[in-house]
Amino acid sequence: MNKVAQVTLYFWIMKICATTLGETAGDLLSMTMNVGYAISSLILISLFLVTLAAQLISSNFHPTLYWSVILTTSTAGTTMSDYMDRTLGLGYANGSLILVTCLLTVLAIWRLSEKTLSVSNIQSTQAELFYWLTILFSNTLGTALGDFLADDSGLGFLGGATLVGGTIALIALASYLTQLNRVMLFWLAFILTRPFGATFGDLLTKPLEKGGLGFGTIGSSMILAILLVGFVVYASRVERRSLQTS
Repeated sequence: MNKVAQVTLYFWIMKICATTLGETAGDLLSMTMNVGYAISSLILISLFLVTLAAQLISSNFHPTLYWSVILTTSTAGTTMSDYMDRTLGLGYANGSLILVTCLLTVLAIWRLSEKTLSVSNIQSTQAELFYWLTILFSNTLGTALGDFLADDSGLGFLGGATLVGGTIALIALASYLTQLNRVMLFWLAFILTRPFGATFGDLLTKPLEKGGLGFGTIGSSMILAILLVGFVVYASRVERRSLQTS
C-alpha cells in the first residue's frame, strides 16, 4: 500500500507550515535555548530517525505519522544547515553547493536503482528510504538557500520570500499549462518550499528593526504548530472517510 501523502493543495499548505515550523523550532532549540547547532542537530536527527523508523514499520498511511517525519526532517535540516554554514564556517553559498551535490547524487542513485522518481506510488522500502533521504537533503538545502537569500543576497526576509514564492507560483502554472515532467516539477516545488519556509520563518521571528514581524521563535512556533495540527486533523478525517467508503 502506498504510504505517502497524495499531492494536493492541502499537501502544499501543510508542507509550507511544516517547513516554516521546522525553521522556527530549530532556531528555538539551537539559539533561543542556547543548545547549540551541533547538539541540536544530534537531538533532531535522532527524532527524525525515530519517526522514520515508525513510518517504515507502519503498513498503512497515517497522516499524523507522515507529517511528523516531514516536520523532523525540517527541524533537523535547519540545525544541520546552520551547523555547516555557521559553526563549520562554510557560508551559505558553499553550504548550498554541497547540499545541492548531495541531493542530486541521491536522486541519481534513486533513479538508477528504482527506474523512477515517482512520488505518488511508493510501495517498496528501498523507494521509501530514497524518498525520505531526498526530503531530508531538500529541507536542509532549503534552509541554506533561504538564509542566503535573506542575508547574503541583499533581498532581506520579505524580498527572499517574495522571490521564492513567485518561483513556486510559476512552477504551479507550469504544472497546469505545460507538459513538463510532473516529477521534476514536484521536486523543484518541494525544494523551493523549504527556502520559502526559511525566509517566512525569519520574517515571523526576527525583530521589527531587522525587517521581521517580531513574533520570536516561541510565538511563531506556537502559531505554526496550531495551523499544522489543524490541517493534519482534517487530513486524518478525510483519510478515515475514504477508507470507510472504499
